[in-house]
Amino acid sequence: MLRTVNRVLTALSGLVLLALGLAVLFAAAGLPHRWGVSMPSDWPWTRPGDVLLTDADRTRWRDEGWWWPVVIAVLAVLVLLTLWWLLAQLRRRRQSEALIDSGDGEGAALRGRALEDVIAAEAEAQPGVDRARVTLTGRRDRLRARVGLVLAAHARPGPVVHQLRHEAIRHAVDSAGLDTLPAEVRLRTARHRAERVS
Repeated sequence: MLRTVNRVLTALSGLVLLALGLAVLFAAAGLPHRWGVSMPSDWPWTRPGDVLLTDADRTRWRDEGWWWPVVIAVLAVLVLLTLWWLLAQLRRRRQSEALIDSGDGEGAALRGRALEDVIAAEAEAQPGVDRARVTLTGRRDRLRARVGLVLAAHARPGPVVHQLRHEAIRHAVDSAGLDTLPAEVRLRTARHRAERVS
């Protein structure tokens, strides 16, 4: 959901800024007057010297009793929404624990880091894998795994991924009592010196 909110906010902000910038350029270049384009009656810019808000517009509501409370409330809501968005960006995406069925109807919590370490250790024990890193994401009752594997120079990716799926991931699912553990695997090769052929 956060990704969708980010995209919508970014798209809306971009559209508003683009429209505002184009309107300012349109007026600053004097194009409405040169091209004889009739703008709406309340349109603020028609010539390069025009301003967005006149003195009367800027001071119109100052003497009203409701003006400052409304301004402060709107600004406070904007600040709170901005802080919420910022904290959501900084929030750790790693799942700290997994909810497993203990058989007593209440369930138990398994530390996510422990499960990550076990999967990574078993993946590193596979032939052809130099290093493995595992991150659990998703919800406590619906985990997903992101696995990063660094393959040895001559490893074949297909068999490595097949073995990871049928051993490390399957063992984690069985031992933790999970229904499933969808995994996204990213592969890269270990850097190595070029071999000299004689």
